[in-house]
Amino acid sequence: MDAKEILKRYFGYESYKQGQEEIIESILAGMDVLAVMATGAGKSICYQVPAVLLPGLTIVISPLISLMQDQVKALNELI
Repeated sequence: MDAKEILKRYFGYESYKQGQEEIIESILAGMDVLAVMATGAGKSICYQVPAVLLPGLTIVISPLISLMQDQVKALNELI
């Protein structure tokens, strides 16, 4: 099964959003990837599809709570 089939079968999407396919193919090729994408651009699919295809464990580090705390702290320091 390839990445496009995984996208459709497990996630229900017929096609990738802009940039996703290149990111996924780079990951599957064993490259280190840093993807900076806007909210709603489909970052999660970029690690979920390779996680289904590649053997072993996938570890995802999400700094969302830390990022929010940093932003609140910075805003509070402005007041």
